Amino acid sequence: MPFGRRRNRIDRSLRERGVPPEPQHREREVDETTGPYDAADVPDDGTVRVDLGSLRLPAVPGTELRVDVNQQQKVIGATLRYGDSLLQVSAFAAPRAAGIWDDVRADLARGASGQGARLQEVEGPFGTELAGSIVVTPPAQPGGPPPKPVRRPARFVGVDGPRWFLRGMISGPAAETPEAAAVLEDVFRKVVVVRGTEPMPVREQLPLSLPPQAAAQLARQQQAGRPATAPPPATAPPPATAPPPATAPPRTGRHAAPPDPAG
Repeated sequence: MPFGRRRNRIDRSLRERGVPPEPQHREREVDETTGPYDAADVPDDGTVRVDLGSLRLPAVPGTELRVDVNQQQKVIGATLRYGDSLLQVSAFAAPRAAGIWDDVRADLARGASGQGARLQEVEGPFGTELAGSIVVTPPAQPGGPPPKPVRRPARFVGVDGPRWFLRGMISGPAAETPEAAAVLEDVFRKVVVVRGTEPMPVREQLPLSLPPQAAAQLARQQQAGRPATAPPPATAPPPATAPPPATAPPRTGRHAAPPDPAG
């Protein structure tokens, strides 16, 4: 789905003839977007969003937001759970002139086929997406037998924005039926991406951070010598430059992020 960008162009023929344009009287050419949104296009919709730095995720009733942190306590991912379904979101730097979802989608499809996934291109609410199933290995339980890989329904959706690309992976029942997908699709649609002005390599993940309240809670846990507590980690989608892994990458913990109104 093409992301809306505002343009304000002056007829070149007027410049060439030396005729000054009429200021403030020429209508702007505008492409509307219904989301996800750039930070410059956030609608006044009354939605409370959790500020994770480059991402502002809507706090929707019935959903639970978890963030993944590495050993350096750096936020490396965000997951929203709704019932038995998950939505994992990541934002990446993209070129100014063109989107990258077509290339990323092809990379995902090629890599996934070598790891037991069964994905095909279909048309969805956000344009072309990948849908089917992936193979994941559940987290090991203390004292239990090694977990066996299982097949899980999954959809990969993507939206190209102004100098950013937003990817989501929907898994569980929401990847199979429109009724189950409605809430998580609405969450994805209301995501706001804060690209920033710093130059970044194409496909590099935009930096994430914890809201102040969650960061303070994590610091208290560290001071008490206790790891951040959270439910078992979900299988995360891969970086934009790599195929989806069969199992989740190692993490030190997951931390619940309480709502912090932003945008």
